[in-house]
Amino acid sequence: MTEISSPGQSKKYQRYQLVFSIIEFIIGLGFLIAILSTGLTIQLEEGIRHYIQNNYAVLIVFVTLLGIGEAIILFPFTFTSGYIIEHRFELSDQSLSSWFWERTKQILISYPIMLVLIVIFYALLRRFPNNWWIIMGSILILFSILLARIAPVLLFPLFYKFKPLEDESLATDVSKLCKKVGLRLEGVYQFNLSKTTRKANAAFTGIGKSKRVILGDTLLTKLEPGEILAVLAHELGHFKLKHIWKGMAIGILMTYAGLFLVSTAYDSARALFQFSHSAQIAALPVIGILLTIYQFFTAPLTNAYSRSNERAADDFAVDMIGNSESFISGLNKLADQNLSDRTPHPVVEFLFYSHPSIEKRIARLKNDRKRLPVL
Repeated sequence: MTEISSPGQSKKYQRYQLVFSIIEFIIGLGFLIAILSTGLTIQLEEGIRHYIQNNYAVLIVFVTLLGIGEAIILFPFTFTSGYIIEHRFELSDQSLSSWFWERTKQILISYPIMLVLIVIFYALLRRFPNNWWIIMGSILILFSILLARIAPVLLFPLFYKFKPLEDESLATDVSKLCKKVGLRLEGVYQFNLSKTTRKANAAFTGIGKSKRVILGDTLLTKLEPGEILAVLAHELGHFKLKHIWKGMAIGILMTYAGLFLVSTAYDSARALFQFSHSAQIAALPVIGILLTIYQFFTAPLTNAYSRSNERAADDFAVDMIGNSESFISGLNKLADQNLSDRTPHPVVEFLFYSHPSIEKRIARLKNDRKRLPVL
């Protein structure tokens, strides 16, 4: 039986996942560069136009074929990281057929959404070649808000079964904790996360009337009620300290900035591949490359900001609960259950971690935490 809490196992697991993530990133970016530099996108568009004349129909077929091609190339790595490694480290009991079915559902849901956004983008690019980024940025922001509103009600139940938290005492305590910070919930739910993983998770989801707390069954079986409340208090810290709204504001700014920079660089970038005009369908993967590069360079900055918020939320949780023991105990159990690397390399933590490492969080809570005013 694998020792889940073994530091060696945790490091090995996280190293595997990091390596495969980097490989998938490089191959995905390399795929776009390759099909552009070899003229394959031009050949593909011309081939489609032999059978279809409508620009939007050509666009849909073009994007679909490229998506299938990239998925086939990446599949060995996706399957290894998502299924083989998870089973090798005993983090999943999911059957092979179930894994494929869950991936299929993700595609069936995300594919139509992606197509709608791409068609809107293409229409804007054709009609507003210089200012498309402003309108597209606004659409993406509104779409994100809509998705956050409907996801807990319509999308999440397609993957997991949700039901009111069976532990009525814990549900009452969670509700009381939320009321302390002025957060009104639609409800407290548990869901069968164990169908796909042994890892634990809990979250606040939704906005407006769809706002709810969801607790994975894997969390409920491993953590004590006091530890669960401490972990949720951390999440409430994000709410009370307005990290959610600040994060949305930064996200909006970065969305507009990214699209503006992509718009500015697009003409020069597509000229490298000798495309004739900006709305040429064969040139659109250039946009994908530019967005990927933008996200690559901005991710460490957003991660640094996120880590700062996480430290503040840790402080808030301890002050709200009244002691650090339950929170530290909960963090330790989650780290063991999820095979978290407690001491990642500083460079890896800086580039890829949205949370401080577990060891840093616990050491700070034990030793030099700056306290916030008690609620």
